[in-house]
Amino acid sequence: METTQEKAPVEVRIEPLRGLPLALEIAGGIGRTLGLTLLWGLEIVRDAYFRQLDRFNVRPRHKRASAFPPGQAKKQRNTPRR
Repeated sequence: METTQEKAPVEVRIEPLRGLPLALEIAGGIGRTLGLTLLWGLEIVRDAYFRQLDRFNVRPRHKRASAFPPGQAKKQRNTPRR
């Protein structure tokens, strides 16, 4: 036995933005657009840079790179933990 339940109709009311909320939405859209444009521009520059390195046959370094600077390590002071 099947039971069918109908959903009650929902009234949707769309109110246009005016004044400050409208200005904030427009400014946010412009900001997002400019941010994405900047990121895409940087990506184009990065791709061109690596393309040039490939063209000049520049290979990655042979030695493993280290996150630590060369030289003697500094002695650590024993500080109490909190």
